[in-house]
Amino acid sequence: MPPTRILWVDDEINHLKPHILFLQNKGFIVSTCTNGLDAVEYVEKNKIDIVLLDENMPGLNGIETIDKIKGHDSKIPIVMVTKNEEEKIMEDAIGRKITDYLIKPVNPNQILLSLKKILKTKNLIEEKIIESYQKEYIKISNSIQDIKSNEDWISFYKKMVFWEIELESIEDQTMLEIFKTQMKEANSFFSKFIEKNYSSWIKSNKSNTPVLSNTLFKKKIIPFLSNTSSTLLIVIDNLRLDQWKTISPIVEDYYSIDKDECYFSILPTSTQYSRNSIFSGMTANQMSMNHPEWWKNDDEEGGKNLHENDFLKFQLNNLNNNLSFNYNKITSLSHAKKYIQNLHNIKSNSLNVLVYNFVDMISHSKMEMEIIKELASDNKAYRSLTQSWFKNSPLMNIIKMARDLDFRLIITTDHGTINVQTPIEIRGKKSINSNLRYKSGKSMTYNKKELVEIKNPNDFELPKNSIESSVIFCKNDNYFIYQNNFNHYANHYKNSFQHGGISMEEMIIPFVTFLPK
Repeated sequence: MPPTRILWVDDEINHLKPHILFLQNKGFIVSTCTNGLDAVEYVEKNKIDIVLLDENMPGLNGIETIDKIKGHDSKIPIVMVTKNEEEKIMEDAIGRKITDYLIKPVNPNQILLSLKKILKTKNLIEEKIIESYQKEYIKISNSIQDIKSNEDWISFYKKMVFWEIELESIEDQTMLEIFKTQMKEANSFFSKFIEKNYSSWIKSNKSNTPVLSNTLFKKKIIPFLSNTSSTLLIVIDNLRLDQWKTISPIVEDYYSIDKDECYFSILPTSTQYSRNSIFSGMTANQMSMNHPEWWKNDDEEGGKNLHENDFLKFQLNNLNNNLSFNYNKITSLSHAKKYIQNLHNIKSNSLNVLVYNFVDMISHSKMEMEIIKELASDNKAYRSLTQSWFKNSPLMNIIKMARDLDFRLIITTDHGTINVQTPIEIRGKKSINSNLRYKSGKSMTYNKKELVEIKNPNDFELPKNSIESSVIFCKNDNYFIYQNNFNHYANHYKNSFQHGGISMEEMIIPFVTFLPK
């Protein structure tokens, strides 16, 4: 077992040198900080097993520091060390899920006893997680090839999200690497399932087809609306199921979950297609034919999501539903603040739709900003970054105020993302769209092995701009790179979060309804 890494945070850390030497002599690696801000930054950049934390510090106090550390890693054990015996301080600390509580002055053996107790518990938990996944591994492997229905794929993906989060919490990453291999295998079978069934889904009006973007309003949102209460529908652009699982407990402090479900994003899993489809209740082909004044194809200039409000109004009229509604899209802090100030004024509407773009900006910024690349280097870090943002965001303030105003609540998204690792070379004309996970156009040259190829876009209810037009989708963690400067761009986009293709992460996405507590 590697030595345990401790971070000790105390504004009088120099007085604790004998304690630190004692722990180092026992084999612990001890790092120190003298304030909460440095501690939070240290935890975000380094692997730490346990935090020893003073309660009374200048700047960020102990309670505030706990919140920020837990926001980065909710499972890291924290021992609060304090002179303060006030009951309220203890309750605040316990409420933030500290692992232990020590009253100053403490002697080295007290600290050692607390550490051993925590480590024993931690090791038992890790052993149990590994043992449970080893038993589940065979079941998962045997079940992948036998999944025949969309409901089974949703259940399977939920199970895989659970195991990913569990395995990422333990020290030994061997099981996580095995899990990633298993997830890749599962996505290969999922892609085959979508290739076989998607065309019939998107063209069908039958009630037994899965809920897709274009049927979400009709099948899920309208039935939830109330005649006596206003509903706030929040569409968080680009939110994966695993990200939702990390922020769900925060929302549940204010709202009770009514139903926690998933639905399928249409293809391509990009905002232009999926979110327009949600608000219009139509496929891309239908939008292109029925409302060319609002729809823009991949090869056309201009914003692709400028008419969501128009599409929504059209859909509600088409559903013969004359309910009053309001639509807003938030892309800046100032806009969010204005929305909060106006929330009580829109309560008279039956439905209030709010599109929030922050998570999408994280994924796209990751390709350009080194700081984002460091903060969101993998799925675990991406979830942690999303959780930290959400907990302190204006969106959370909107949700709190909505609860106070007795709004019913829906949280959903338009599509997810996948962390791409494997570049695929593609050749074609400049008119081909720029998305890294799907390409549409003509005269494209590519290796068909890791792709889903649609010769006739109309089969997937996509516009066909010319006789020779076709569409190709990436499977698994692949991404398209043009032949020119292949290595440069392959390295530039590798390990970034992309969407537009076929994977469970992109297509199986959360839809959750809430009632105010």
